[in-house]
Amino acid sequence: MTERTASVRRDTLETQIAVELNLDGTGTSTLETGVPFLDHMLDQVARHGMVDLAVRAQGDLHIDAHHTVEDVGITLGQALTKALGDKKGIRRYGHAYVPLDEALARVVIDFSGRPGLEMHADFRRSHIGEFDVDLFHEFFQGLVNHAWMTLHIDSLRGDNAHHVAETIFKAFGRALRMAAEADPRAEGITPSTKGSL
Repeated sequence: MTERTASVRRDTLETQIAVELNLDGTGTSTLETGVPFLDHMLDQVARHGMVDLAVRAQGDLHIDAHHTVEDVGITLGQALTKALGDKKGIRRYGHAYVPLDEALARVVIDFSGRPGLEMHADFRRSHIGEFDVDLFHEFFQGLVNHAWMTLHIDSLRGDNAHHVAETIFKAFGRALRMAAEADPRAEGITPSTKGSL
């Protein structure tokens, strides 16, 4: 496979975001979104997805974190699309179960070319620190819409909201790694009977 990297910048009146992504990295990250808990979650994606990820964002945080979190998801989705290219030779599907103490999450990915999100997570409180848990859905919706992926997220159990969130992002990283990695038995082959994704 050729080098699978991407550099994407997205500028709006609400946010200015730059994402650099290397799908064949070592799990390093440089994260400056202005939303500390989002940085913590993106670090889990990089580490467990074995991707190198740099995200810099400036947003209208004086209003709230909604635009920044959603637009980071959008820009990361655009970077995934660019880095994957024509998707020839990838596994396409990925899945992971991740526990953290009492919490357990399952994430399943299909780089299908069709955006779709099924997210089922029951958070016992509305905020983790200052982070509004509703924004997790906004992040992943923006991501799937621009990565052209089908994504199923299920929090199977968990009482501690931080644990629930962390299992989801760790599982997403591990499922991403599986779905995006090269399949040595399918080199140069599009993983679809349609011939394109």
